[in-house]
Amino acid sequence: MSQKNMGRLAQDMKRELIAIIGRLKDPRLEGGLLTITRLDVTPDLDTAKVYVSVMGRPDGAKPAIDALNRAAGHVRTEVSRKMHIRKAPRFVFVEDGGAAYAAHINEVLRNLNVTSEADEEPSADEE
Repeated sequence: MSQKNMGRLAQDMKRELIAIIGRLKDPRLEGGLLTITRLDVTPDLDTAKVYVSVMGRPDGAKPAIDALNRAAGHVRTEVSRKMHIRKAPRFVFVEDGGAAYAAHINEVLRNLNVTSEADEEPSADEE
């Protein structure tokens, strides 16, 4: 399969995964923001690595990732049925810490900006 077709297949598969995961009734997937950030499919359609970002959960991403990996067989069947493909890849869900890292960097920059503005204000002794 050409690189262009693989990219299109991955995007279509990502869209279907979002819809299927949204319908799952596992309590470990509720609460917080669960986002599929990237999907890497091997050229032989054997394995698909799904990068998932989970934010706003006090217990972190691990319970949600575990729930998704336990439901991977069901997800595989649904993707195969919805996309009308004979062989759906085996899905492996992993945590993508990119969004959490970006939020951390924004917070650090915001704190630096506040302290630098406080340093620039003239004190009463200097006037």
